[in-house]
Amino acid sequence: MLKNVAAVLLDGVHPFELGVVCEVFGMDRSDDGLPVYDFAVVSAEGPGLATHCGFTVSTPHGLERLEEADLIAVPAGEAFTVREFPPELLAALRRAVDRGTRVLSVCSGVFVLAAAGLLDGRRCAVHWHHAEQLARRYPRLQVEPDVLYVDEDPVITSAGTAAGIDACLHLVRKEQGPEVANKLARRMVVPPHRDGGQAQFIERPLPKAPADTVGEVLAWMETHLDQEVTVEQLAARAHMAPRTFARRFRQETGTTPYRWLLRQRVLLAQELLEGTDETMDAIAWRTGFGTAAALRHQFLRALGTTPNAYRRAFRGPRAA
Repeated sequence: MLKNVAAVLLDGVHPFELGVVCEVFGMDRSDDGLPVYDFAVVSAEGPGLATHCGFTVSTPHGLERLEEADLIAVPAGEAFTVREFPPELLAALRRAVDRGTRVLSVCSGVFVLAAAGLLDGRRCAVHWHHAEQLARRYPRLQVEPDVLYVDEDPVITSAGTAAGIDACLHLVRKEQGPEVANKLARRMVVPPHRDGGQAQFIERPLPKAPADTVGEVLAWMETHLDQEVTVEQLAARAHMAPRTFARRFRQETGTTPYRWLLRQRVLLAQELLEGTDETMDAIAWRTGFGTAAALRHQFLRALGTTPNAYRRAFRGPRAA
């Protein structure tokens, strides 16, 4: 039963992501018949921590408080994508999972869980902006760059900002039932349930030329999304055997060539739907899907909505 919750902070913590955890688990709403959690904010780096917004957070609780928690939440923080984390925190997280404690990350907090080895062989979610960096830094995990959250019990990971609310409410629903989760969502004035597999609306990243073995091929694929290519053709461009290329590609991107290409095509379609008046047939041709029907099928699979509905959401009802 979920009763004891700790949010563990590092220097540079993001206040919003911390606030998400505090709002769900740290508020006394017993007047509404909602459960009250034994909640504490825990510091992993001294009693006083700076936020990335310039003010400080102070707490009397150290890492020993994690030993009694049923849930440990790790909010996002500044430079989590590149910094190292205290070994004693990583050890405490591993001990917690070994004894059955759940751990939950919000946005870049996933880098802490990955550093602790808790995501090896597991699927995980992260804000789309950090997905490629996470896959590169920790190749043993499987990054799901398009979803709101992933529940790989006892490890739950969520994408940016509001997706943390979805993951927290999912856990409340799982532990204490839909009635409690729905009532809590109403108090917070948020949707009572967004499925973890619902897609993030992601901005199309700029082409990159990383200093690795498949970087030039990625750059070529980025500018030739309208062309049909095979792994054998891509491997030839990289001067590798197909099996070697496929293995290197997964190591360096966290996914397969087909899934990477499909994602880039959907992202380009999003960009064209948001910023142009091109027809569905024209967008399908430019993105390599060929037909409007194929575009609709893949767009719906990837984002859970149709191209027309997506265009209306971003450009108003007249756009379609």
